[in-house]
Amino acid sequence: MRIDVVTLFPEFVQQAAQVGVVGRAQSRGLLSVVTWNPRDFASDRHKTVDDRPFGGGPGMVMLVEPLRSTIRAARDAEGSAPVIYLSPQGERLTQRKVESLSKLPRFVLLCGRYEGVDERLIEECVDEELSIGDYVLSGGELAASVVIDAVGRLQDGALGDADSAKQDSFAEGLLDCPHYARPLREGDREVPEVLLSGNHALIRRWRLKQALGRTWLRRPDLLARMDLDKAARKLLEEFRQEYLADPD
Repeated sequence: MRIDVVTLFPEFVQQAAQVGVVGRAQSRGLLSVVTWNPRDFASDRHKTVDDRPFGGGPGMVMLVEPLRSTIRAARDAEGSAPVIYLSPQGERLTQRKVESLSKLPRFVLLCGRYEGVDERLIEECVDEELSIGDYVLSGGELAASVVIDAVGRLQDGALGDADSAKQDSFAEGLLDCPHYARPLREGDREVPEVLLSGNHALIRRWRLKQALGRTWLRRPDLLARMDLDKAARKLLEEFRQEYLADPD
């Protein structure tokens, strides 16, 4: 997979993409992250990429040119690709969306700065807008890094254990279950006995039950959108009864 990023801070994006799972994915040839700086496509000697907004107000707006030229160059570099503008006005990023993006051969991420991008550029060149949450950042680079990380780790071979992604929060629409490692006792808290039993069927049942319960406690909106089968509903009810009996 190839991800092209249009950004005024290419070093930031490249450095973030060199560490951890995404860095390993790149070193294994599973993922390629390519950056494009609009200043390289500016036509004036000052490399101008922004100007004051019409109608007044604070801040600056990124210009149609050179963004248009940058996006065209990115698109033409290796065949056609959809352009995604990282914006708080876009569709909310979810694990389902991440999985959809991970199946594409490539896409282009457009990082805004200042007060944003000239609307005419969005109308002409952007295929969709994507938001990582209901808050405002200084620019799209952090959001681009989030998308790259989330998508990159789903490439076949990126993770040491392919099952890791399947057990992540949101992979099945639920939050993840609790996890434990050494030591067996930490203060007055111990590792749940079922995890030491060696009974994999019981362990799977416990993990699903905890995932259902944690989602019920922390993200009931996720459960409201799910169609749980009879077995899952039974496990959730067990968790509820145990929690209400001993909320600690």
